[in-house]
Amino acid sequence: MNQAQPQRAQFHHMKDGTQADWEIIGAEFVQFRGEVCQRIKKHLLLLEGDCGGFPVDRLTHCLQTATLAHQDGKDEEYVVCALLHDIGDTLGPANHADVAAVLLEPYVGEANHWMVKHHAIFQGYYFFHYMGLDRHVRDQYKEHPHYARTLEFIEKYDAPAFNPDAEYYDLSFFEPMMERVFKEPKRSLYLADPA
Repeated sequence: MNQAQPQRAQFHHMKDGTQADWEIIGAEFVQFRGEVCQRIKKHLLLLEGDCGGFPVDRLTHCLQTATLAHQDGKDEEYVVCALLHDIGDTLGPANHADVAAVLLEPYVGEANHWMVKHHAIFQGYYFFHYMGLDRHVRDQYKEHPHYARTLEFIEKYDAPAFNPDAEYYDLSFFEPMMERVFKEPKRSLYLADPA
C-alpha cells in the first residue's frame, strides 16, 4: 500500500512562492518545531562518554549542574539552561557557550540567555591563567545587570559539577521540564507577535 507523499511547495526560486506554497511550508515548520525537544535530547546524549580530560563525561557534568540548580530551588527554565549550557561542546568547541545560547534564545528569558552565552567567560576565572589568558576578563561585565546571576551559576552549579562521586538526577527527570520550555518559542523571527 502506497502512503501519500507530503505536499511540497512548487517553486524553484523563493521569489516565485505563493500563499499556498507557504501554507504547506508553514504547516511542516510547526510540526518540525514541535519535535525540537527530542532532537535536542539526542544531541545532548552525544556528550555521554566524552570526558575531554575532565573527571566526568560532559553529559554527567550537565546533569550534575542541572541537579544542583534544581536542588537549590531554581525554576524550570533556569534548570533547563543549566542542563544544556554545554550542549555546544560537540559542534562548537571553540565557542560552545555561544552555540548553547543560540539554541536556547527563542525559548528562555533574557537573563538566562545572557547567563548561558557568557558562562564560558565567567568560568575562565578558574583556568584562563593556566592558558596564558586573563582570568579576570569577566570583570568587564561587573556593571551588567546579569553579572551576579552568571557568577552565581558558575560558582554554585557549573564549577562544582565535576565530581565522579556526586549523585545526580537522570536525564529522564529533566525531560518534562525540557518539553515545557521548548513547547513554544517566546521570541523568534518567525512569530508575528513576538513576546
